[in-house]
Amino acid sequence: MSWDKIKEKGELVLGLDESFPPMGFRDDNNNIVGYDVDLAQEVANRLGVKLKLQPINWDTKDQELNTGNIDCIWNGFTITKDRKANILFSNPYMNNQQVMVVLADSNYKTLADLKDKSVALQASSSAADALNSKADFKATLKEVVELKDNNLCLMDLKTGNVDAVAMDEIVARYYIQMKSEKYRVLDEGLTKEEYGIGFRKADVQLMTNVNDTLKEMAKDGKMAEISNKWFGKDISTVGK
Repeated sequence: MSWDKIKEKGELVLGLDESFPPMGFRDDNNNIVGYDVDLAQEVANRLGVKLKLQPINWDTKDQELNTGNIDCIWNGFTITKDRKANILFSNPYMNNQQVMVVLADSNYKTLADLKDKSVALQASSSAADALNSKADFKATLKEVVELKDNNLCLMDLKTGNVDAVAMDEIVARYYIQMKSEKYRVLDEGLTKEEYGIGFRKADVQLMTNVNDTLKEMAKDGKMAEISNKWFGKDISTVGK
């Protein structure tokens, strides 16, 4: 079983998109940091193994997991019905929603205002799923531009190449608050969702150990402490 293998080699390999702040991203010193990274580091410490951070292409995350290149996907990973067919998820640990981000000084107020406009999003992301689930709204758009990561999407918004970006609210608000970027989130969201940690279907023991450790961290206050560091408040949902 994978947990035995992980214990034996003393290392848990975590797959992540390295440009997904504040969950996992590179800081000014090129170190990978983030809320999920801090959570995972604490879990690894408590399980007595080393944490290895493995940046992956988000497009091929399932393949990376199933070929054994990584042991889990832990990086603002949305639990969906489709993903559950191929992936074993932990209990959810945070709520999120897919939202539309526009320039702060734009006139857009509602989704309807984006009729005949261009929207960017990260390829193979939950934002893409959310937009597909709103087929009527998607049909009103002029175009949907798929890019490698949210950072590139927001750069396109800033330069006026697109009119809005569909993305995770958690990430959008980080850019607006922490980076003081001149963006605004539309009040009308696309879909509500939850973040979980993804494992191979067979890795039940590993998933259970991680789940149990997160519950411990919720109980002893460590999870709240990490949440406060990144968000200024406790937004974790474990044990609540």
